[in-house]
Amino acid sequence: MDNNTEHYDAIIVGTGPGGGIVARDLTKQGKTVLIIERGDYAPTRGTLAQMISRGWIPGTQMPVTTQLKPVVRGITTGGTSMLYTATAAQPPFELLEKYGVNIRTEIAEIRDELPIAPIRDELMSPAAILFMRSAQELGYDCQKLDKFIYQDKCLRDCDSCIKGCPHDAKWNSRFLVDEAVLKGATIINNAKVKRVITKDDRAIGVEYKRGTKTLTANASTIVIAAGGIGSPLILRNSGFTGVGENVCMDPILAVFGKIKGLQGSGRAVPMMTGFHLKEEGIMIADLHVPKLLKQFFDLHALNVTKVGEFADVIPIMVKVRDELSGRIHNDGLLKKDISAADKAKLSKGEKIAQAVLKQAGAKKTYSSQIVGAHPGASVKIGEHVDENLKTRFDGLYVCDCSVYPEALGLPPSLMILGLGKRLAKHLASPSNRVIKKESARIATLS
Repeated sequence: MDNNTEHYDAIIVGTGPGGGIVARDLTKQGKTVLIIERGDYAPTRGTLAQMISRGWIPGTQMPVTTQLKPVVRGITTGGTSMLYTATAAQPPFELLEKYGVNIRTEIAEIRDELPIAPIRDELMSPAAILFMRSAQELGYDCQKLDKFIYQDKCLRDCDSCIKGCPHDAKWNSRFLVDEAVLKGATIINNAKVKRVITKDDRAIGVEYKRGTKTLTANASTIVIAAGGIGSPLILRNSGFTGVGENVCMDPILAVFGKIKGLQGSGRAVPMMTGFHLKEEGIMIADLHVPKLLKQFFDLHALNVTKVGEFADVIPIMVKVRDELSGRIHNDGLLKKDISAADKAKLSKGEKIAQAVLKQAGAKKTYSSQIVGAHPGASVKIGEHVDENLKTRFDGLYVCDCSVYPEALGLPPSLMILGLGKRLAKHLASPSNRVIKKESARIATLS
């Protein structure tokens, strides 16, 4: 086993929104930071091939459930934010505050810093406009959604959001990593962290594998931000019990309706408009996806005759807040069923989507199979980490989807950015400073 003899102030494992903003903010504070990322750091080309390689290979990047439901997860610098729809949903402040976590100040700071705003009218697609108008006519509070997009760079009739935007129009956490590296952070790519190394109830380093080599690195602070599936597996390998149990995955299905005479190319920003039925735990939005991905939905649901339809289709997403259940296996397989209650929510959302499509003029509708997104609640606040995201080991923190205290059923990126910014402030506070001992610097890590 080889050792990295340099001692860092912090090691950040993972580069999604949580890991990215902690790495950036700690580097801005003058800390020495090592970032370890399982995926690549290659330039984003916005191609389907690259999208598939980063997040759509079952059993590798893409986990699957025991019911063979695919769960979207990005493995690259920037994590799943490289493949997300760039929707900046308002965090559930009251829910977090119930667990002692207040991120209102941090969210306001992030909104001031990042390009968060509804899509401008000139970028709206005919399908999204018709969907919003039809939903409003049925009495739903359907509005434009906030997006993480530099709209002066965004192109109309473009379908690169989910593939990975090559125009740098879609903000993602790689922007944070780029800034951290520019300010002096070190990044190691194509490296998979296996476990956290501890000594005397304190985290002192990590063990990771890169190629055929097993390596170690040490630091005063370790932040695990490997995602709702990756983080609990690392902690489990580090001696934690109970992590990766009773998880959520935001089940999603798509409902499609063909509208004769609908203008537009079918290519557009996904989730430009939508509405949230908070009490029911159902979110509904338009969902433009690349043509090949839409065909995947068709074939996955055995709707072979619909494969050729695209530009004249209104795609609608139904997402629900699912019940906590199941377990993440050590191989990353998600043993989680869609419960009867979850199926009932999906069915209700599907009926609403069908009604909106018929209001818009669709004669017939059809639905996809269920897929999962945002796997989380696997290292819960109040159960596995405290209100400062600290584990039972001093110096060891978690910051990503895994820390959900409950299922959300909402796009989580803005919330995770808020948690990360709050964590970086906590780590910089005088009461949290750790005096580096020479013994920590020269400790033999095994």
